[in-house]
Amino acid sequence: MKIALATDAWFPQVNGVVRTLAATVDELDRRGYEVELITPQRFTTVPMPGYSSIRLALAPRFSARRMLDSFAPDIVHIATEGPIGWSARGWCKARGVPFTSAFHTRFPDYLAVRTGIDAEHFWPLMRRFHAPSRSVLVSTSSLADELGQRGIKHCVRWGRGIDRWLFRPDHEPHPMLKDLPRPIMINVGRVAAEKNLEAFLDSDVPGSKVIVGDGPALDALRLRYPHAHFLGSLSGEELAQAYCTADCFVFPSLTDTFGLVLIEALACGLPVAAFPVAGPLDILGREGRGAENPMPATIAALDSDLAVAIQRALRLDRRAAAVFGARFSWDKATDQFLAALEGALTDKRERELEPA
Repeated sequence: MKIALATDAWFPQVNGVVRTLAATVDELDRRGYEVELITPQRFTTVPMPGYSSIRLALAPRFSARRMLDSFAPDIVHIATEGPIGWSARGWCKARGVPFTSAFHTRFPDYLAVRTGIDAEHFWPLMRRFHAPSRSVLVSTSSLADELGQRGIKHCVRWGRGIDRWLFRPDHEPHPMLKDLPRPIMINVGRVAAEKNLEAFLDSDVPGSKVIVGDGPALDALRLRYPHAHFLGSLSGEELAQAYCTADCFVFPSLTDTFGLVLIEALACGLPVAAFPVAGPLDILGREGRGAENPMPATIAALDSDLAVAIQRALRLDRRAAAVFGARFSWDKATDQFLAALEGALTDKRERELEPA
């Protein structure tokens, strides 16, 4: 099976979508699959309005079609609803090549935060984009249910994993954190309006608040919260060290579809505090023991008052958090990804065999 993967999110961007795609491509390569990447690195790009660190392909339609024609994939996976995604979608429809898509990001909600326009205005575009897809890959069952209610009904689960060698609880303390006043509370991710970081930074709890990541809201938040510690982007062992040094991971987002950083933090033995919303509920469960195959010990605290959740999470067992986080593997997630693609190909073959 020759697979083309079309995505508007790729390096040097640092986010959960890119890490998910990169880990999946690595696993596919390890298994011997031939994969062609259609990413912004192959096009002339322009900065995304309001978020200059994200660059979008400029008029990629014809170049993307040439790339796909040359590779001649059996199937295409379209990861994002951006210019490259739309171009790949058009090529698949024109050539009769089946494709799957993914719903990684709540773009209607994000656009609503950034523009002030009601998110409902953006959902018809999402329905149109995903309608011809053989399967829409989603990270959680609650997201599948939500999309179903929105008219996107052909969803299948595609879980997430961690690098178990990297994200483990025995790293040395990170030098920039180890001497901060305890408890140390940390958030990792894009520093942007839709991440709701103010809820964390405004929470009335003692200790040190640490933000790891970059994004368009970074400078403004640094000015508004001079007592917080903004470390910029960290990756690899440095990121794992930061997780291991902290006492609690705080996840204030109300819009994430999954939250890869949640399971990375847990695998490093870091209990989580979050709001009881989709994403955290799907991973952590309402009681903080996991949504599937619950743990005997509590590894997270979910509460509508984030300060209460933080105070509870600080009392939880780090060893149990690490055990829970280690449950997630890219091997298992890639099995689900391939099952969706193989199902789409089987569906195409069966349709071709149907009598006219």
